[in-house]
Amino acid sequence: MNGIVVIGTSWGGLSALSQVIPELTRDFPLPIGIVQHRSKDSELLVGLLQDLTPLCIRDAEDKEPLCPGTIYIAPPDYHMLVEEDHISLTVDSPVRFSRPSIDVLFRSASDTFGASTIGIVLTGANEDGAAGLAQIVARGGRAIVQDPTDAESPIMPQSAIRAVPGARVLPLKKISAELMRLATVVDKPRARKAG
Repeated sequence: MNGIVVIGTSWGGLSALSQVIPELTRDFPLPIGIVQHRSKDSELLVGLLQDLTPLCIRDAEDKEPLCPGTIYIAPPDYHMLVEEDHISLTVDSPVRFSRPSIDVLFRSASDTFGASTIGIVLTGANEDGAAGLAQIVARGGRAIVQDPTDAESPIMPQSAIRAVPGARVLPLKKISAELMRLATVVDKPRARKAG
């Protein structure tokens, strides 16, 4: 696996994801992990989003292999982590009152994929994701943040921008095109070192 995309959102997330995901093409080269803060009994998210895209969307399962062009959504009340070739789920304590936590996903992605991680923070009403996005960038990865003026709730994007002043800040309608461009760059095979 050459890289990964991780997306975090909360308040207004369904609407935001419904605008980003449909623009991703069937041949999208990377796996995508999404944390959407939602209640423990929320089970409709996958079905609602699957109707909008040719990509496979699924509630992630523990030890499930990572596949390009597949969108893995953290199930309610579980933290989702990514490892080199699979998903891990935990019921560790909530982080910033959230389980799943965006920071937990983002940190695991940066630990595993380093500079080949693309982190995206969308609308939300808390600061989850800001620290994880900062870690992604510190390890050479790329950061996209929804323009707070374009967000249903600006708190999460504003926090991400404070943590990562160099993040690419875009209105929702431009995020998919930038993600497609970055995914193509990240997916290029790495040259092997001689010797």
